[in-house]
Amino acid sequence: MKKTIKPVVVSVLAMSVLSACGSNAADKSANSGGNASSGEKVKVEFFQNKTEAKATFDKLVAKFNEANPNIVVTQVNPPDAETVLKTRAAKKDIPDVVGIGATDTYKTLSGSGLFEDFTGDPLAENIQPAYLQMLKDLTGSDELNGLPFSSNASGVIYNKAMFAEAGVTVPTTWDEFMAVAQKFKDSGKNAFYLTLKDSWTTLTPFNSLSTIIKGNDFFKERAAGTVTFADSFNEVAEKLLKLTEYGQKDIFGKGYNDGNTAFAKGESAMYLQGVWAIPEIVKANPSIELGVFPFPATNDAADNKVISGVDTLLTISKNTKHKEEAKKFVDFLLQPENVSLYINEQKAFPAVKGVTQDDPTMDGFKEAFSAGNLADFADHYIPSAMKVDTINQSFLQKKDIKAYLEQLDKEWDKVANRK
Repeated sequence: MKKTIKPVVVSVLAMSVLSACGSNAADKSANSGGNASSGEKVKVEFFQNKTEAKATFDKLVAKFNEANPNIVVTQVNPPDAETVLKTRAAKKDIPDVVGIGATDTYKTLSGSGLFEDFTGDPLAENIQPAYLQMLKDLTGSDELNGLPFSSNASGVIYNKAMFAEAGVTVPTTWDEFMAVAQKFKDSGKNAFYLTLKDSWTTLTPFNSLSTIIKGNDFFKERAAGTVTFADSFNEVAEKLLKLTEYGQKDIFGKGYNDGNTAFAKGESAMYLQGVWAIPEIVKANPSIELGVFPFPATNDAADNKVISGVDTLLTISKNTKHKEEAKKFVDFLLQPENVSLYINEQKAFPAVKGVTQDDPTMDGFKEAFSAGNLADFADHYIPSAMKVDTINQSFLQKKDIKAYLEQLDKEWDKVANRK
């Protein structure tokens, strides 16, 4: 999944449009009426936030609808889905079934009591315990308000042919990583293709650096006021800035789609992205031979975890009029054959027991998954209102570490004081 943080600022005009959409959705829900036993078709809205997964979910929805002629599931996948979902939540218009990442938006909505509690529910029995715990750690609650469906992973994607041609091996420490980058630079090639026109793409290296160097407990301590970014994140900032020395010339003029295509064409040896980018890269160059490796953020190879979190969780509105049908659809999505279809098309990892990701492209991450050498995305613990992606983008343009760390503290405190 593309990692995005969007400001929740809606103009009067946009609010009017969303209000109309909300009213229409409410009218449809009210008019759907009926239930499967009465012979009428029950309409279930499935709202999910991943644009790149729409076609895959379309297949699964069609399969479910064909097998359940008395239920009609409709997928809704709007642009800026998290903002739309927050707006709908304010109107108490939560979709019947929601697919969303384990983000600050999920944490906020879950804490508002809007989602079903799956504690003790049979649907949770086949979910890998580590991902269930991730949700509880994120929300700080023992209540389970979502069911992990798929997970993702980010680190470094690399071009195997370019590595072989340059005679370099996969780096396992920061110093080795920088030495490989320098070797490509010295040969006149780009080590990385950076896509900083899209601010959210700063989050991939930021998440690896901050999670591996500081750990996500830092954010609990920051919330408690016992630490600050200014006194803790200097190494993160220095290394984030260092990466920009090894990109192409126009690092702020290229966005995510540009990067996928350029990397597919061999314009850089490495790409600082998650596995969600792989389908687009392969689409642009089906013959490319890709590999992945954990981001080597430190000089202790054992510390360099794969960053992995719940990419899509499934939950149900606590107030849906069609709970039985909604649960039937969620149960269907969690069946191993349907999870397998999804993870194979999306190059994701399963959160469901008994399903494996067997694509050889992912071999560089498999050892970490087997050993449990994983850590969650740092930005899952950062309030979305901080807009850390745009702070990162501005920092990488201005290169002022002191000002960057001060701004992180300032924005954190500003958001905290609103609560």
